[in-house]
Amino acid sequence: MSISPSYALLLPRRATPRLLLASLPLLLLAWAAARQLDLHWARWLFQWEGGAWALKRSVLLEGVLHRGGRLLSQVAWAGLLVATLWRWRSPTAAWTRPAARLLLAVFASVACVAALKALTHMDCPWDLAGLGGQRPFIDLFETRPATLGPAACFPAAHAAGGFAWVALYFFFLRVAPRWRYAGLGIGLLAGMVFGLAQQLRGAHFLSHDVASLAVCWGVACAVEACFGRSGSVPTESRA
Repeated sequence: MSISPSYALLLPRRATPRLLLASLPLLLLAWAAARQLDLHWARWLFQWEGGAWALKRSVLLEGVLHRGGRLLSQVAWAGLLVATLWRWRSPTAAWTRPAARLLLAVFASVACVAALKALTHMDCPWDLAGLGGQRPFIDLFETRPATLGPAACFPAAHAAGGFAWVALYFFFLRVAPRWRYAGLGIGLLAGMVFGLAQQLRGAHFLSHDVASLAVCWGVACAVEACFGRSGSVPTESRA
């Protein structure tokens, strides 16, 4: 029994924008719902931890999931870059161009989130009055008083380091379609774990993570739409 590729499934370039248009409204609705829960959820966590962010310096949350998770994402990206460059001209390595788009999508996702953080000037939960800090809560769409100084907590950069890998969906769609949802799941799981770890530390609100997911998925769809070749996607069949 062997697995052989066929090319019956077509992926027109217009399919990706349709996927983007269909999914982003759902993510925006999820973000809007999360915004309503932000303070309630953060206050519950704060009280659950004893009226302080007791897990802020947790070895698991800060050391393993925050620092270690960030390093893991960086090493995975660098390793994929080296492998892609090494096999770029190999006629038998059909995965290199999808891998290049994956690298671009991950990098662009993280860069977009970093740029938004520098523009939105939202505080982290641990900076806010009633949550261990002294600053008032300023909503995303409210004018921030200059006296408060800058802030950089929205969207969530650490969660983006995981969510950026939702672009694996498109990589596997081109290389091994039956694994595309597994690839998507890897990115979603990594982002959710990283995001929850930061919420437990008081570093981010729930909506910060949902916004990061929306940015990362939007970037992944945009990269595939702009640079993915229209044509055939291999389907695997058992012979």
